[in-house]
Amino acid sequence: MDGEDTDAGRPDARRLFEALRDHEGPDAHTAVVVPWLERVRDDYRPLFGVVSRDEPWWEGEGPVGGWWDPLKELYALSRVSDALLLAFQPVPDDRPDRAAGWARISRSQYLELFTGLGMTPFGGGTAFDSFLHEIVEVEQTTDPRAPIEVTGVVWPGLMLGRLLFGRAGVRVRAGAGHARRGIADRSPLYWTYLRRHRPTVDLSQGWGHNSQWRTDFRLDYRTPDSRRLNAAARGDIDEPDAPGDPCPPLTPAERRELLRHRCLLREPAAVAGHARTPGWERELFPFRWRLLESEERRAGGPGS
Repeated sequence: MDGEDTDAGRPDARRLFEALRDHEGPDAHTAVVVPWLERVRDDYRPLFGVVSRDEPWWEGEGPVGGWWDPLKELYALSRVSDALLLAFQPVPDDRPDRAAGWARISRSQYLELFTGLGMTPFGGGTAFDSFLHEIVEVEQTTDPRAPIEVTGVVWPGLMLGRLLFGRAGVRVRAGAGHARRGIADRSPLYWTYLRRHRPTVDLSQGWGHNSQWRTDFRLDYRTPDSRRLNAAARGDIDEPDAPGDPCPPLTPAERRELLRHRCLLREPAAVAGHARTPGWERELFPFRWRLLESEERRAGGPGS
């Protein structure tokens, strides 16, 4: 059973999300976003000053930057971002439009909100990077060996110091050996609350009105010489699948690829030619994995 909300007077990101969800007027930016940002802008600075650094601040006890649950506040902010990005995403042709009823703001207004909180935007370029880029649309090349190449930016990404807040959404061109159309751009996207054009899986799903907001944000850090993916997790990415797991066992390369991209890029080797339980793609549960890798490893392979 959900506990009572004991923080009702604080203008946190959960309340911004709920205000955007409930807003019915034409100008959500002026009516909802701007007043919220003016109230909380200074409140976030101590928190962001801590979480933006690649240090194990999450292992301590007590408040961080004046906040008791920074991982949960970052998660709430990510849900705000998910809701505001819906308008920029492809209209689905095989499922209900999840953008219906949500408040819309422009790209410049979206950036105004998050840069106002101290984040730094970034775009695309042509070199694909799974740390920075989320695949939105795949143009399949005739050569299955063709690497993933960015062809356009759908929405901007955001960094908070060394911490990745949100990847840029990009259109790509790729051979099926690297990213298969219909999988890389339409399979379930993990660590994500909401997308217009594809299913999503995060740990808030299935919980009650208040309990869902106790979900932790995924921490990905980039330093000059390394990347720490899902840094606060404690699991071994090479731990064997549990007996009776309804999902196909993933190879070590597939596990790393899923953690980097937050989705499947191709059908796993264990699935080919075998019937699987419907919906197995949503049951892979990579949330316990973490990965530290050197920047020198980035050589443009399928999982880069």
